[in-house]
Amino acid sequence: MAALFTRYSLVGIINTLVGYSVILACLYLGAGDVSANAAGFAFGLMVSFTLNRRYVFGTQGRLAGGEVIRFLVAFAISYTVNLAVLWAARSALGAGNPLAQIPATVSYSLMMFVLSHRFVFAGRS
Repeated sequence: MAALFTRYSLVGIINTLVGYSVILACLYLGAGDVSANAAGFAFGLMVSFTLNRRYVFGTQGRLAGGEVIRFLVAFAISYTVNLAVLWAARSALGAGNPLAQIPATVSYSLMMFVLSHRFVFAGRS
């Protein structure tokens, strides 16, 4: 489990840096914090699925029935948690403060790991 979480963390760091870069770019271009957050996660969604499926959970071959659907469900749950934390952080730090994205991103990452391991790729690695 420790090796699995280490691989997930490495992929998560890469994906988080990419997603956060998109978020910051959107904020710089004048987007609101919620839409910037959505853009960052939308961009990272395909990267996350691919890297987690192959590198983290070792799933090879054709997609299993429902694998993408389960991933999207896990994403929806994790992203909802992310938004709840973002709204709370906005209240504490102010709307548009990029630091509000940090606890939101951490909450997303932890929830997505649990759901990916137990629901999305369970039994396939």
